[in-house]
Amino acid sequence: MADGKIVPQSGKAFASATERTQNWNGIQQEITGRVQRKLAYSVAAVVRIYGNNVTTATVQATLWVQTPGCNDQYVGIANVQATDKDWVQLQGKFLLNGSPSKVVIYLEGPPPGTDLLVNSLFVKHAEKIPPSPAPVIENPDFGVNIITNSQLDDRTNGWFPLGNCNLSVGSGSPHILPPMARASLGVHEPLSGRYIHVKNRTQTWMGPAQMITDKVKLFLTYQVSAWVRIGSGANGPQNVNVALGVDNQWVNGGQVEINDDRWHEIGGSFRIEKQPSKVMVYIQGPGAGVDLMVAGVQIFPVNREARFKYLRHQADKIRKRDVVLKFSGAGSSSLSGTNVKVVQTQNSFPIGSCMSRTNIDNEDFINFFVKNFNWAVFGNELKWYWTEPQQGNLNYKDADDMVALCQKHNIETRGHCIFWEVQATVQQWVQALNKDDLMKAVQNRLTDLLTRYKGKFKHYDVNNEMLHGSYYQDRLGKDIRANMFKTANQLDPSATLFVNDYHVEDGCDTRSCPERYIEHILDLQEQGAPVGGIGIQGHIDNPVGPVVCTALDKLGILGLPIWFTELDVSSINEHVRGEDLEVMLREAFAHPAVEGVMLWGFWELFMSRDNAHLVNAEGDVNETGKRFLALKHEWLSHARGQVDVQGQFNFRGFHGKYAVEIDTPSKKIVKTFVVDKGDTPLVVPVEL
Repeated sequence: MADGKIVPQSGKAFASATERTQNWNGIQQEITGRVQRKLAYSVAAVVRIYGNNVTTATVQATLWVQTPGCNDQYVGIANVQATDKDWVQLQGKFLLNGSPSKVVIYLEGPPPGTDLLVNSLFVKHAEKIPPSPAPVIENPDFGVNIITNSQLDDRTNGWFPLGNCNLSVGSGSPHILPPMARASLGVHEPLSGRYIHVKNRTQTWMGPAQMITDKVKLFLTYQVSAWVRIGSGANGPQNVNVALGVDNQWVNGGQVEINDDRWHEIGGSFRIEKQPSKVMVYIQGPGAGVDLMVAGVQIFPVNREARFKYLRHQADKIRKRDVVLKFSGAGSSSLSGTNVKVVQTQNSFPIGSCMSRTNIDNEDFINFFVKNFNWAVFGNELKWYWTEPQQGNLNYKDADDMVALCQKHNIETRGHCIFWEVQATVQQWVQALNKDDLMKAVQNRLTDLLTRYKGKFKHYDVNNEMLHGSYYQDRLGKDIRANMFKTANQLDPSATLFVNDYHVEDGCDTRSCPERYIEHILDLQEQGAPVGGIGIQGHIDNPVGPVVCTALDKLGILGLPIWFTELDVSSINEHVRGEDLEVMLREAFAHPAVEGVMLWGFWELFMSRDNAHLVNAEGDVNETGKRFLALKHEWLSHARGQVDVQGQFNFRGFHGKYAVEIDTPSKKIVKTFVVDKGDTPLVVPVEL
């Protein structure tokens, strides 16, 4: 094509889809009968675009699946930025949960009028990739600051100005370590009280910087800590950020919003998983012309095991109860010395996961789910864009199927979500409505959903991500948010109504920091909204315990139950990912304000983030999954011993369901009992 400028990259020919009038026009092949369910397939294509003055466009591989009930499903497999200059490789994976009546793979995506060229397309059973070994880190030096001249004993030596600002040293900054760093480091010498004063800043990115390339170790999680303050003349609140330039890629080490002239703590974390050629740390953020002051910058690797030890102790205090089994009935007087065995069959602390409609066609998925989770949330199937994609065209079938499955297995459910405040997630027909019709549509949505499922969802996320979007508030006025809560509560008084947002717990987004979230919740409550719970999504990278715990402590002052509602962690290394997950689960389980944790999925190819799964596509539990199962096992209490002379057996155990086995001379007796929360010892009468 193109006068011989475009030739195949391999082989003798390429195919070209021309005269395309829709983005989804392209090249397809039916593969029904050639793919088996529950097997992972890899897809590899070599593609390019041509014509219509388009130089770059997304090309996507999509699976069109028709179920025996004639439902169409479209599964995005992979996409790539294709150009008109070169052939590019597109790669992805897919898995079919059910037994479809028809499967078609097709390539689509460029704008109408642009040709889509395909040199090759391969679909093969995916090879199993052996897991990477646990990283070996020589001398991790936990708690040792990698910043040079952090205390400024040697003026500004080791530091340099990023941009043409000026650095000098001042005194009068805090001598105490910022609290989040103190929680990790324990007893520590005081800070010097000296700070870097940055003047003549003409750009937001200007500030003090330092190269740390040779000091950062791969796969170690680093905590970031500093005191920061801004000079006068700021126009409104200012963002201050400890940033890393990793091969010119911006990495967020934590940020804080400042609106006064006090010192503020910045706390965050980072981890590097691929060998960089250069790493620079710099402090930036306030507007041009605003002075920046920085003191006591600390970057140190965190000792997660030491923190786990503390959290185990903490969890024992809040998730366990003393229990007295009191035996009575025929022959109980002669029981002294009889063997007793207590086994916990289920911990009552809610640990759940997200699922999608297609997952429930896979019996292996269901088996893992039912065995390991006691709560569920639906990924998309309850969202408005799913239940009413076109006005009046209601689709509750998927959600109905999922509710039925959860009821059958005694799994509690969270309703996610009634509305979603971020404009990009609001379906086109809703955005096209005038104000009055939009108000009616909102009312109908509430009535339809909450009447249909009355009493079936224990929780609802009422209006998702209000700290990151304001679509309904902008269109319908400030009252709409509180009114959504009030109406939902009238329609289903049994459901606990949650706010739900992200980047609350990780110190890296000032829009949703705990202080902002608290203000937002109090504001809703002042307007009469019956807010019953705080949702922290928990899409987090390289979590550090004290940073997460500090956010939980702050939110805990509201006295509302806190749930992690969409927890996922990501690392290319399964061992490191497992450690990240353990950090989050232990912090949650050891915190008195946290009442439940939902994972945002666990099965490969059915998660919103890459490198986040606990179970591989074909059902093997990976290293991350093994960590999760080990924690679940640790949180079951078992006890053995003998009945004492009072005819009693005492033990301390986690809240949940138990079985007790008593070996009397005549027979073995098994009884079940439940340990609920409580401050006083629980006396359980066991009638023999």
